[in-house]
Amino acid sequence: MLVVGASGALGTLIAERLAERGARLVLHGRDAARLGDPPGGATVAIDLTEADAPETIVDRAVEALGGLDAIVVAAGVVGFDGVAETAGQDLETMFTVNALAPMRIISVALPSLRDSAAAGNEPVVLTISGIVSEFPTAGLASYSASKAALAAYVAAAGRELRRSGIRLVDARPGHTETGLAERPLFGAAPRFPHGHDPAIVADRLVRAIEDGSTTLPPDAFTGA
Repeated sequence: MLVVGASGALGTLIAERLAERGARLVLHGRDAARLGDPPGGATVAIDLTEADAPETIVDRAVEALGGLDAIVVAAGVVGFDGVAETAGQDLETMFTVNALAPMRIISVALPSLRDSAAAGNEPVVLTISGIVSEFPTAGLASYSASKAALAAYVAAAGRELRRSGIRLVDARPGHTETGLAERPLFGAAPRFPHGHDPAIVADRLVRAIEDGSTTLPPDAFTGA
């Protein structure tokens, strides 16, 4: 199983839970020192803004695992801007990390995922677009747009690939206390209400991989 963004707060928790269940993991992140040494797996350190990042990540996972049955995309960046400021912000990085790189990873991984389905497995891809993909938020216009792009792609790709036996799941939890809002690409975070416990969100995401879910709307995390 490949976990993209495994060095982040939520990605780390997801990877830990998957490892506890005996999954062989390839962990991706920007900083190799933060990825550890997954038993029976491997790591790949590369920034998602690198031109060949999707191919490098998928190739490393397939090489290390001998195939690919599941992908979790937990990478993401945030920025805070009003409409008047959007033109001057680093939109290319935001859209690459939040939408374009995940889309390309899914596409590059398709041959391996199809092989997995043909072998009788149930390959799955889990993405995390968040609540803003459903409810675009003032002050987060560009961030909302990047996440909505990912959610739309996964919804359409999921319908396209269903007959191939490949399941795509998009998760849309509300604000989660991962600390991401304190590390924006640009702008300053507004005052958010207290968010979800990331450990509880990680538990719900891993359950979705296991239970055959095809979507996780915001209310799936209420009382999760």
